[in-house]
Amino acid sequence: MTNLALTAFVMAFFVAGFMRPFLFVLAYAYIDIVAPQKIGWGPLGSLSISLVAFVLCVIMWAAREDKSGIRLTSRQGLMLLLLAYCGVTTITADFPVEAAAKWDWVWKALIFASFLPFTLRTRLRIEALVLIMVVGVAAITIDGAFKTLMGGGGYGELKLLVNDNTGLYEGSIISTVAVCTIPLAFWLASYGTVFKPGWMVRLFALGVVFSAILMPVGTQARTGLICVAVLGLLKLRSTKRRLLYLMLIGAGSMIALPLLPASFTERMGTISNHQADQSASTRVAVWTWTMEFAKTHPFGGGFDAFLQDTISYDKPILSTDGQNRVIGTDHVLEHGRAYHSSYFEMLGEQGYPGIGLWLLLHILGVIQMERIRRRYRKDPPENLAWISPLADALQQAQIVYLFGGAFVGIAFQPFCYMLVGLQCGLAAYVGRLDEAAAEQRRIERLIRRPGPAPIVPEPLIPVRHAHAAGPLLGDDSAAVPPVPTRLIG
Repeated sequence: MTNLALTAFVMAFFVAGFMRPFLFVLAYAYIDIVAPQKIGWGPLGSLSISLVAFVLCVIMWAAREDKSGIRLTSRQGLMLLLLAYCGVTTITADFPVEAAAKWDWVWKALIFASFLPFTLRTRLRIEALVLIMVVGVAAITIDGAFKTLMGGGGYGELKLLVNDNTGLYEGSIISTVAVCTIPLAFWLASYGTVFKPGWMVRLFALGVVFSAILMPVGTQARTGLICVAVLGLLKLRSTKRRLLYLMLIGAGSMIALPLLPASFTERMGTISNHQADQSASTRVAVWTWTMEFAKTHPFGGGFDAFLQDTISYDKPILSTDGQNRVIGTDHVLEHGRAYHSSYFEMLGEQGYPGIGLWLLLHILGVIQMERIRRRYRKDPPENLAWISPLADALQQAQIVYLFGGAFVGIAFQPFCYMLVGLQCGLAAYVGRLDEAAAEQRRIERLIRRPGPAPIVPEPLIPVRHAHAAGPLLGDDSAAVPPVPTRLIG
């Protein structure tokens, strides 16, 4: 039954796309986020349904969409440059087979993010993509929240829609991405037009936010807790009633802390002391290896270059009486440990040029959203009041991603590049507004500008010359300019 329902839903998406081509963009975003082919499509699961959606959305856009006034922005150019550079490092990768497997989905993420701004030409389209992204992630987090509340959580134990520890179904990744969607969910509840703001919409948004906050609890991912703290600080800047906000945060924390499982609080306690936790110890060791690797491989080793690492660290031996006390250490030697950090992932795989392009792409995004947020923050027209809050929400989501990415390898996570594409689309939309306003001002100036008085020739009056004895040039009169009245007087 699940297979039939999912197949019917996606096929309906595709059929509607032939009537409204932009729906293929939404279909691709939904498939890339939720991965319904993994949930249980039977024979259809063997099809690359995301690639089909991608090809259809590009073809239909090229055939039927309005392409007037489109231009490639600097950030789109950066993504294409990063794509080309990753293609080169894939060809020269230290592990060609593994690198090719990662390249198979990385190129689609970068191309789709570069393509998105060309399709986001209206407010409705921008909102529709935000809605699909939030609801798509919510489909995963709501399922995880119910299982967490029923006691099914735990580090590496929470089973989401798919029993798969890759992509958005990995604990640290879904915890980070879920927190990224919180500001977007709040924006939809306040400025949405597809589902207009009301008590039902706000109630559902609160449910989405609650499920997102539960993800770090259910997965026991310390990265998620850091992301929640970062978002809390960012919200402090944008909220109007800061004292009330702080009081609510404090009261909520006091209520929630006693209800949290002991395993969660113990694991979160290792944030301040990485030596007391094996996972944190291996991350520090891998990061150290990556920095040394970059010294001899400044252009990176290609995708999955970490497979050649060899790290050693002291594994803490904890007491067996239930307390988190270190009673000794054991020296461990491991091979092929993952980076567990987007920054070191870029450094090890793409080298200094790659991490430079990646950082520039995201830093420019934070700056760009800040400019838009400030510009439309004070007394905007009613029909543009949604722009500043959306820029603020996208900026918050990106900053959360950058902090979370410090502890989980999501440098090429497709969802995060959709955020970049949304930012570029919003910036392009604002740019078109500026062009239209400039053209309107130019027309108004032309209308108001006082031009020179038109020169109208006065009529010629025939006057007889008093001193002429006969006809002048064959006529008895000559055409002369009229004499001014004051001279005739």
